[in-house]
Amino acid sequence: MPSPSFPQPPPSVPPTSLAECDAAIDRLDAAKGRWVATGIPERIALLRRAIEDLKASADGWVADAARAKGHAPGSAGAGEEWLGGPMTTMRNLRMLIETLEAGGQPRIPELIRRPDGQWVARVFPASLIDKLLFTGFTAEVWIEPGKEPTQGRLYRDKAAGRLGPGGVACVLGAGNQASIGPMDLLYKLFVDDEVVVLKMNPVNEWLGPHVERAFRAFVEKDWLRVVYGGAEVGAYLCAHPKVTSIHVTGSERTHDAIVWGADPEEQARRKATGERKIDKPITSELGAVTPLLVVPGPWTDAEIDFQARHTAGMVAHNASFNCNAAKVLVLPRGWDRRDAFLSRVREALRAAPPRKAYYPGAQQRYDGFLSRYPKAEPLGERSADVIPWTLIPGVSTDQGEYALTHEAFCGVLAVVDVDGADAETYLSGAVPFANDRCWGTLSCMMLVHPQTEREHRSAVDAAIAGLRYGGIGVNVWAGVVYGLVATTWGAFPGHPLEDIQSGRGVVHNTYLLDHPQKSVVRAPFVIKPTPVWFPDHRNLPELGRRLTMFEAAPSLWRLPPVAVAGLKG
Repeated sequence: MPSPSFPQPPPSVPPTSLAECDAAIDRLDAAKGRWVATGIPERIALLRRAIEDLKASADGWVADAARAKGHAPGSAGAGEEWLGGPMTTMRNLRMLIETLEAGGQPRIPELIRRPDGQWVARVFPASLIDKLLFTGFTAEVWIEPGKEPTQGRLYRDKAAGRLGPGGVACVLGAGNQASIGPMDLLYKLFVDDEVVVLKMNPVNEWLGPHVERAFRAFVEKDWLRVVYGGAEVGAYLCAHPKVTSIHVTGSERTHDAIVWGADPEEQARRKATGERKIDKPITSELGAVTPLLVVPGPWTDAEIDFQARHTAGMVAHNASFNCNAAKVLVLPRGWDRRDAFLSRVREALRAAPPRKAYYPGAQQRYDGFLSRYPKAEPLGERSADVIPWTLIPGVSTDQGEYALTHEAFCGVLAVVDVDGADAETYLSGAVPFANDRCWGTLSCMMLVHPQTEREHRSAVDAAIAGLRYGGIGVNVWAGVVYGLVATTWGAFPGHPLEDIQSGRGVVHNTYLLDHPQKSVVRAPFVIKPTPVWFPDHRNLPELGRRLTMFEAAPSLWRLPPVAVAGLKG
């Protein structure tokens, strides 16, 4: 098969000068008090205007995203850009309106207290529409042990007349998914009460003008500025005396360069003494080596086929340039369906269309894996623009194993085996493996047959409770934890700045829970219709656009066209 040709990316955006950065921060600093004093009715009006402006700019946003990532018009990849950009952002805007209409404390559909006393907030489904669109899905936010499920501290304080000083937040945008920067700035504005300078990542700087158009209501009030440039601009913003907090989505190397200095020797010295180079509050989402736990059970051939396609989707979505992409397939040694499942995963990846390796450094990272794993199995042709989906069988579970401690950020999937032909034996080894051997704590997934869960309910529940991850997908890709928005997105709590791994803090969290620990999304074992992250979805552009416009104002009478588009997948 010849290597595919890809459209040319959008034109680059000139970097913002440091003088222009100063001017932008000066305007934000002067306006931060006005933002703090802005009441809920005006905040809702601003969000409603942003919804209308996003509707107007969404087509251009998606067109530029598709060109940047090499997607042909009408392709499944172009559909992904609707879902990973305007749709998720639209959902965030709309859910924030609902949160503010409830005074910052929206009603939680269900509160559960586990036997050990830990609170769990069932945040999804919250409506009949949720139940119809996501049949069988549930989502929970687990509260930190010993804490109460309180909500909306900021708005409780405002209602009591306690207004904070505000601040200027520097948000360093991500380069992979177009909704990350916009949703991060919304969290800083509406949860942390800070105005924002958003620095676009050079990888997707084409997104900046679309963000400025969609959020012009905030730009016009000097509550948001978008700037452009590389590491020099980012470092300047982070160190700026009027910037009071930082949020970064990227790599732990970027985080450590900000906090401890760019030079490795300086970092080591500062970490040893605790002397930070920049001593400001910093939150972060820094990726992970994401494990997919496959619990042994009585899977039929049809179920194996579905879960193999599911696994391929967790790898191939967005060319595998996702921090929640499946990277380690954790199989049960001794399971009678192990070989059949792995064989079908191989076929599903081979059938997944190749994607443009648009993210810088991907080819070099891929070479790093090939050099260490000569038995790696490329499942397609490699070219200057394409990295083939690649299985790496027989990876060791030893501490420090390369594939378990280096985030590939390209289309490789390591395969490891853990003892256990039955669920309890497997989970007793797989959970510690995921916690202690796989780098990072951002998200993980577990596939478990409903019969297995019924027969081993205590073991499955203990496994979910024991997984130290900020987002857990049970029979569903962790990208849904990100996309539901009602759930939290961020690392499991507890990483010190000296060993930051997947970061600290959360975003999204539209129920404004004050003490979240992790989010758990559950789905049926076989999801119908075809999930939107499957590489063989046949109607993604139409569905993505309809979902985006539906999220702006959901209602039962507007649901049928969305359902029809979904059924065509």
